[in-house]
Amino acid sequence: MWFDSWSDIARVLAVGAAAYVTVIVVLRVTGKRTLSKLNAFDWVVSVALGSTLATILLSSDVSWAEGATALALLACLQFAVAWTTTHLPGGRSVLTARPTLLLEEGRILPGALREQRVTEDEIRQAVRATGTGDLGSVAAVVRESDGSFSVISTSQAGDRSALEGVRRAS
Repeated sequence: MWFDSWSDIARVLAVGAAAYVTVIVVLRVTGKRTLSKLNAFDWVVSVALGSTLATILLSSDVSWAEGATALALLACLQFAVAWTTTHLPGGRSVLTARPTLLLEEGRILPGALREQRVTEDEIRQAVRATGTGDLGSVAAVVRESDGSFSVISTSQAGDRSALEGVRRAS
């Protein structure tokens, strides 16, 4: 239970080092998207990468080559999703959530809050985080596809072209 053999320890050290290098290479090849703010698909890939690395490290039934193949597969799938969302018409709307307007011209939109499962307190917190103390001076609060909040003040709203494509909840 506490110790099986030195060969098992040596395997973990050797395969672990190789798997670690493989993860670093895969992350460098796939680019910043894998490490950016996560949408649902990026999150799944990140969790799967961690789980795969743990399996490679701890399961003697999985060779390094099998683990490296699994890591590369996950990176390729994530690349395919990223390519689909940027190159195919409608791909983004099928695979990722659209941003949703939660507050407009200082007025909280209760239907949007219910739909997005967000509280008024969370909206106020997002506004306060920008250094703003008055909801009336906020043109829009948007729940982005990665779950974060964007706050646009009235003074910075301009022609509101940044709000194109933002869904208004019914």
